[in-house]
Amino acid sequence: MVEIPPSAAPVVAAPYRTEPLPDLAAWTRYFVDAEIPVLAATAQALEQLRAIEDDVDAAMLAKAIQTDPLMSIKLLAFVAGKRKPSILNDEGADAKTDTVTSALVMLGIAPFFRHFGPQPTLEDRLRDQPQALDAMRELLRRAERARMFALGFAVHRADLDVDVILQAAFLHDFAEMLLWCHAPTLALAIHDAQSADPTLRSATIQRSLLNIELDDLAQALMQRWRLSTLLVRLSDTRHAEQAAVRNVVLAVRVARHTMQGWDNAALPDDVDAIAELLNAPPRIALAYLHKIDRGG
Repeated sequence: MVEIPPSAAPVVAAPYRTEPLPDLAAWTRYFVDAEIPVLAATAQALEQLRAIEDDVDAAMLAKAIQTDPLMSIKLLAFVAGKRKPSILNDEGADAKTDTVTSALVMLGIAPFFRHFGPQPTLEDRLRDQPQALDAMRELLRRAERARMFALGFAVHRADLDVDVILQAAFLHDFAEMLLWCHAPTLALAIHDAQSADPTLRSATIQRSLLNIELDDLAQALMQRWRLSTLLVRLSDTRHAEQAAVRNVVLAVRVARHTMQGWDNAALPDDVDAIAELLNAPPRIALAYLHKIDRGG
């Protein structure tokens, strides 16, 4: 579980956005230019490593970063953007930005610390927005659960792209996280609408209040940042007919539906879909889900 410790001294941050932008292009431009805050624990860990930079390797840095979806997406976007246009279609070079560890190996330790100075924190950003901070805590816990279930499914399927599948599941809700960071009033309106009528589809509410769907925003940002082709594809719910994408989608779905326990009305459908993915009877699939949840 991600614990969010008390933040350090507050920093000056950009004002919150309170009105929706007109379309996907406008929202994409907005978030491309927006600062991405990170967890206070991540910021602190990076400063501790900076003090011993000569002794730091990629594995040490990855350990500090890969439990934080915001810092993870920030790093992946930066490293992907450093690739030369001539190698954008080079699958080997593309794979070097699939995961946090591979991105750090490609970038190097000294260049990392040169570019990423002391980081702005989520806790400072949302200091006056306690509901938004609580919502972020929930999203962070959900991201960890999604990664946990994605690992279980991918290992069972003996998938060769397991590391990227985990990354895609962990980062799945990063657009919603950015919305809470920069437009908490709009994010809260979506949350309240869903709470008032759980039968409403999230996409319908998002289109009504934001003029976009957050899944579309996530895809647009990942493509604008030139993230790896495989990571972008695995994150695209429109291709759920592909087993690896379905692995990510179902991990995210069961993580969401089990946040408050195992009595969610949508779970039987999840279990049936997971049973099909794993080529197992539903009762075996359900038992496997509980085993994963227990850390087994």
